[in-house]
Amino acid sequence: MTTIESTPVWDGLPDPETEAEFYEGVPTKRAIAWCLDVTLIGIVSVVLVPFTLFTALFYFPVLMAVVGFLYRWVCLTRGSATLGMRLTGIEIRDHSGARLDPTGAFLHTAGYAASLAIFPLQLVSIALMLISPRAQGLTDHGLGTAAINRPAEG
Repeated sequence: MTTIESTPVWDGLPDPETEAEFYEGVPTKRAIAWCLDVTLIGIVSVVLVPFTLFTALFYFPVLMAVVGFLYRWVCLTRGSATLGMRLTGIEIRDHSGARLDPTGAFLHTAGYAASLAIFPLQLVSIALMLISPRAQGLTDHGLGTAAINRPAEG
């Protein structure tokens, strides 16, 4: 008989048992980052309303969703963290431990958008962040990503 060895999906991410400092306080930091990001997205959306000759008032939630999607995708592509995440000292890493590439950032953003659109999925995601060893949300589990405390430079 042949034995098939498999590589763990999260091979490059810090181990939550031996390197717990990477996950310490991450759910709280994600919640704070989310509040900061939603506030920033709201401000940008309000600033954009006059440029639509105020017609955006009729579809403001859609405008916020588009602004939020683009904001999150661009931020995750450029630094693997939104501005809120940067302020709280966390970033998203892929299964190999690397920062997200544009495709990974898009998929992570799309998963997040889907969980907002189907609210029970967001509740499941929050619960998973609170109970999983790597504090991973639903999208993180699907993509093999995790939010970690930003490693020290150097």
